[in-house]
Amino acid sequence: MLELKNITKTFGDVVANNDVSIKIEKGTIHAIVGENGAGKSTVMRIAYGFYTADSGEITIDGKPVNIRNPHDAIALGIGMVHQHFMLVDTMTVAENIILGAETGGAANLDLDKANADILALSNELRLGVNPKALIEDISVGAQQRVELLKALYRNAQLLILDEPTAVLTPQEVEDFFNILRLMKQQGKTIVIITHKLEEVLAISDNVTVMRDGKTVGNVKTSETSAKDLARMIVGRDVLLRVEKTDAKPNETVLKVENLTVKNAHGEALDRVSFEVKAGEIVGIAGIEGNGQTELIETIAGLTATAKLSGRVELFGKEITNLSARKRKELGIAHIPEDRHRRGLLLDSDLEENSILGVHYRPPVTSGGFLNSTAIETRTKEIIRNFDVRPPNPQLSAKSLSGGNQQKLIIGREFELNPKLLLVSQPTRGVDIGAIEFIHRKLIALRDAGTAVLLVSAELEEVTALADRLLVISKGKFVGEVNPKETSTEEIGLLMTGGN
Repeated sequence: MLELKNITKTFGDVVANNDVSIKIEKGTIHAIVGENGAGKSTVMRIAYGFYTADSGEITIDGKPVNIRNPHDAIALGIGMVHQHFMLVDTMTVAENIILGAETGGAANLDLDKANADILALSNELRLGVNPKALIEDISVGAQQRVELLKALYRNAQLLILDEPTAVLTPQEVEDFFNILRLMKQQGKTIVIITHKLEEVLAISDNVTVMRDGKTVGNVKTSETSAKDLARMIVGRDVLLRVEKTDAKPNETVLKVENLTVKNAHGEALDRVSFEVKAGEIVGIAGIEGNGQTELIETIAGLTATAKLSGRVELFGKEITNLSARKRKELGIAHIPEDRHRRGLLLDSDLEENSILGVHYRPPVTSGGFLNSTAIETRTKEIIRNFDVRPPNPQLSAKSLSGGNQQKLIIGREFELNPKLLLVSQPTRGVDIGAIEFIHRKLIALRDAGTAVLLVSAELEEVTALADRLLVISKGKFVGEVNPKETSTEEIGLLMTGGN
């Protein structure tokens, strides 16, 4: 259905795509995999008209086409769902879906017809989306389905999905895959850009592997394995498991007692109590939206608008009412779940982002002024130690791929040599080589005596990394399990309130 021939695209000195050729067969699910910065998203954004190739050709059904912008792509039956959703929180599902494709004209917008059409489309694909709901009131999984509906409402026959499961729970992923299989049965063609090899093997028919802006493999999914794909992606054998020795816990670093947090949506945490000791990783497993975000942000000092009760202690001293800055000075580092909202200044360069939180301290500041030499040295160390690509301190944070943005944040927080590390979704949207790298860094930090509190929606990740695992449901801890002895079924039952 779609063929990209000899596509080359550069951004300044960076070659994003170098003579890339990909053939997408009609009625199939085609996965595109590769490391962060390999050029996967760029080449598919060219197919969607987001970018224009410097050279090369695009054909649809064998005919050459000129796609200058997304409007051209939509007219040719191509839709794209981006990694970071493009929805207006304060508008309804239907208003978001018809935005730019309104029926009845601006003067007499026919919302009733739009609601009916969207509901019919939702029911046909068993999406369970309410057209009248506000975006800010629905789950992340439902927002994903709204993005799908937005493309299908415009009669997309080929759907490009960029990291479609990055923000979904295991249960939502399975529901989502069932939707994709149904769409495939209806004759749709689907392209998935992803890092998750187990999902590639579960859902796709064909796989294209990219590395350093080039295509390095095109294989049938039935004829490959996770190990083979990982080797193609990274160019070497990759450890697909976490290697670590047993933890040697020491003194209690963090103690939380009867912590209750109420926000605008109600009670996010209900009398939560636990401890984290030096030299151990305590993991928290649960379906997203059950209080994990509020717990991490409360300990980090980022919930000023919420009503709190209970007690938070660091090394036996109460910090419940201290500011985020004071907590950072006491040795708390924070890797947030939302790297764009909480972790980076996207329009600022890597140097400016590397000093966030320490911008007022020596050696970054000297005599009341920023020390450009110290800042440059610090940034280059983070780039080198955490393999941030491209290694250019003057690039803006938004010009990095999602995984490289993540490595920049992790590097910045690790450079603080924290006593307590709060880490949410450390490998969300990160490729397999970088996942292995981040896991090794977290274990090394634990072994150096840091207390680590880890939240991850990836059950395999949290059970592999954690020394102790707490399960959260509806703002309460509903169980503690030994990660070595538990099963995903046992954790899944606890997460959903079963026994």
